[in-house]
Order: sequence, then structure tokens, then C-alpha cells
Amino acid sequence: MHSSTTRSDVIEVRQLSKVIENPPSRVEILRDVTFAVPRGQFLAIMGASGSGKSTLLGLLAGLDTVTSGSVVLDGEDITNLREDDLARVRGRKIGFVFQSYQLVTTLTAEENVLLPAELSGYNNHARRRAKELLDRVGLSNRAHHYPVQLSGGEQQRVALARAFCTKPPILMADEPTGNLDSVNGQHVLDLLVQLNREENTTLLLVTHDRHLAEYADRIITLCDGRVFSDELAARPVGA
Repeated sequence: MHSSTTRSDVIEVRQLSKVIENPPSRVEILRDVTFAVPRGQFLAIMGASGSGKSTLLGLLAGLDTVTSGSVVLDGEDITNLREDDLARVRGRKIGFVFQSYQLVTTLTAEENVLLPAELSGYNNHARRRAKELLDRVGLSNRAHHYPVQLSGGEQQRVALARAFCTKPPILMADEPTGNLDSVNGQHVLDLLVQLNREENTTLLLVTHDRHLAEYADRIITLCDGRVFSDELAARPVGA
């Protein structure tokens, strides 16, 4: 197991539990989850539907409140922060990639990539960075197109560029290829792995797909809200 923590750990999760109380019923979604993620590691979180993996990601991002336990991101305990402080932490420390892209339909590809930078304090560097990232995901010629003019694969590549725009230390990806066919899904996965290595980001990928998970350095598998296994991944050839 890999649950001991060191100063190089960018994520520390200790005895994390999430319970939904709706008397007379009581649903334990996560139970006593403990692990740490070293800076720069690519961690995949696997589990069947209902195992608690998306709930766990939401707790790590401060998008949901814990019942007990603690979450420390990049040295900052976020467990009991107020919403405005959580928003500040998310803006500085986390990039997100969602299954459904979550692009703003009224903004162009470039404007979507720039959005996190604008929310956290826009500067002249940001526009250059956005153009560079769009080029790196092969979409420099689509910078002024709107989401409706882009294919699903192109939209997710814009979402990748957006996630990396502010150089966050942590990237969280929730089933990022779930809405794509196998060819586009593989392309997005390859770009995600490549950008993550180049940017030295700590990547958390939630997936039910073993093929995706095996690109990671390490795989945590959840079962019934608990850590069932925590193992180093056997990477596929060429990954």
C-alpha cells in the first residue's frame, strides 16, 4: 500500500468518509479512505459504478463536503474551508477535465481555454499560453470556432488545453474519454499523458476503463466505498 505521507506529497487523504443521512436511511458512500499522492504522479482511480470514485474526486476538489477525515492539497488543508476559499484553492491549484467537456457555448475555443486565467487574474502571458496550448493539441486553426462547430474529440482537446492553461499543480480528469469513440478517445488520452509529463502535473484520472488506467503510474481501486487495492500500474507497450 502507498498511504504514508511525505513532504513531496501533493495530495493527502486521511480516513476520509462520506455518509448521506436521510432518516431512516443512512448511505455510506466512502469509508475510511486513506492515501497520498507524490508530486508528479499519474494516479488512476478505478471502480464499478457506485463504488464512490466520482464522489471521491468531488471531495478532493472541494466540490462536496466530507463527513469525516481530511483532505490536504499542495500543503493546504481544504477540509473545513469556506466556499470562497475553496474557489480560490481550485482556481490556483486544480485543472479539470470532464466527460461532458463543459465548454461555454458562447465562447470560442481560445476564449474557453483562457477562462481559468481570466477567473484567477488575467495577464498578457495567458493569451500566449492559450495559443501555445491550442497548437499543442492540434487546434490552432480552430481557435475562433465555437463549441457547436467542433467535433466531440476537438471539444475535449479544447478542454485539455483549458485545464493546463494556468499551470495548475494538480489535474483532475473524470472519465475524460467516456463520450468519445475509440480513435478520438485514444488521441485525447495520448495528449493528456503527453501534456501531463511535459507540465509535470500531478494527474488524478477517474475511470472504469482498465485500458485507460494502465497508462497511469499507479491504480487505486475502490469497492463499496473502500480502497480495495493500491498498486503500481503495468503500463502498455509504448505508453
